Amino acid sequence: MTRTDCTVVEANIHHPTDSSLLWDCVRVITRLMKAVADRFPQEPWHFHDRTRRAKKRAYQIEFLPKRKKGELRTRQREKLYRDVVKATEEVCEYGLDVLGKLKKLTPTDIMDVAFLGAAESELRGLLASADRVLDQTRRRVFHGETVPADDKLVSIFETHTSIIIKKNRETLFGHKICLTGGRSSMILDVVIEDGNPNDATMVARTINRQIEIYGRPPRQASFDGGFASKHNLEIAKEAGVDDVMFHKKCGLEVDDMAKSPWVYRKLRNFRAGIEGCISALKRAFGMARATWRGERGFKS
Repeated sequence: MTRTDCTVVEANIHHPTDSSLLWDCVRVITRLMKAVADRFPQEPWHFHDRTRRAKKRAYQIEFLPKRKKGELRTRQREKLYRDVVKATEEVCEYGLDVLGKLKKLTPTDIMDVAFLGAAESELRGLLASADRVLDQTRRRVFHGETVPADDKLVSIFETHTSIIIKKNRETLFGHKICLTGGRSSMILDVVIEDGNPNDATMVARTINRQIEIYGRPPRQASFDGGFASKHNLEIAKEAGVDDVMFHKKCGLEVDDMAKSPWVYRKLRNFRAGIEGCISALKRAFGMARATWRGERGFKS
């Protein structure tokens, strides 16, 4: 007997806005270039610190006076964005110059070699992220485009983060996960999703994973209403599940899903327990937000 539902685990990032992401790019790339210049002072490094300028513009955009409304507010906001975009572009040019010089360095000390490799890799990744942030800012702010969620970068640190828009229009930043629990409230399986797939696409995979892990399908399976469809009911029955319960019938007959209305009600009540499991995981075990760094850290 299994019960399946989905929830969202947030990534450890601040709330993303275009201005804050541009500021992140400026300060982190500048910090890395300063670290390289301090490590190899004998080399001629040429770059300027634009951190203060970018921070000031980002704060001005965030706290634009409310008395400015309509077209005046839009013009002022666009003017500030143009300045912070220009500062970011300058820092990216400095970063490309530093990256070119890093490739030509030939240090002999093993510690310098390790530092050089790490700095080169990190700088290349930051410049790629900065290009994406600049592109989405230009499209959204200057050209008035609605940038699709799949094209957006919401963090230069946790680049794997997805945008999850829930039915009540709440927007979360992290990953959708699909949990399957058993009768004892033990979590039997967990899948970290890429993006925000529809729940209805997960029924076949959930049952197949139970077969792969435990060697047989569950005798009874209960799902949230978002998983319901006639096709998913047929898949579950063909896989060998005797009783299948979807919290919302969505045009399905109880007799087609379970042996009797009594079994259906029992499975419906049983499914509600997965909500308590998710709540306990988030409140007691800290699964509401993943604090470990990187995609591997999130999955761990």
